[in-house]
Amino acid sequence: MVNLCGENVVNDEDKTLSSQSSPAPGRKNDPIGLKQRIFDSALAEFAESGLMGARMENIASNANTTKRMVVYHYKTKEALYMLVLEHVYRGIRQHELDLDLSSFPPAEAIVKLVEASFDFHVSHPEFIRIVSTENMLRGRFIRQSTSIREINKTALTLLEDILARGKQSHLFKEDAQARDVHRLISSLCVHQVANQYTFGALFENPDEVDLQTAHYRQLAVMVALRYVMK
Repeated sequence: MVNLCGENVVNDEDKTLSSQSSPAPGRKNDPIGLKQRIFDSALAEFAESGLMGARMENIASNANTTKRMVVYHYKTKEALYMLVLEHVYRGIRQHELDLDLSSFPPAEAIVKLVEASFDFHVSHPEFIRIVSTENMLRGRFIRQSTSIREINKTALTLLEDILARGKQSHLFKEDAQARDVHRLISSLCVHQVANQYTFGALFENPDEVDLQTAHYRQLAVMVALRYVMK
């Protein structure tokens, strides 16, 4: 392997990747597993420290490898961040698609979408932290990605189908637009995670977190339904 200075370097992890011979006792020749550990570590590091504060040394350490191996697999911190950004958006969009909302009546589909979105945000705070990082970067990387816009098309097409069925049944307002409904749902879900510490410290009882979370989940459903229903 060649290091960043152009020198030939051989270490234990390089041998593990380059050789298919019997690995040393206690070691496993698993480059795919190593790459996944690096990726998972990077996601946690970017969620915790943002792009600017994240360190490749931390990513390597938490993946139980070396910085050199992180560079070997992912080249640069920015390239790794881009993959993480695409990954978190892919995750939430796939979560929505897995609901199979076309099989539910339109009003019920809205309820299920809001509930599932709220639950996803609460159980995946790293999603909001990564998206917040990208907003602090003024969308620099999301505009460079050729796949994120394509990935996120389903957020609107899914809602367009629900709204069209609701309008056809004379349940939904004719002027209800998918982008507006998506923004409304997102705002309530994002606030629950992004502002949980400040809002909680100012206005909530710390002994009733679960009750308050359930209340805001139902509030999100109610607001979305009131927006779309005639």
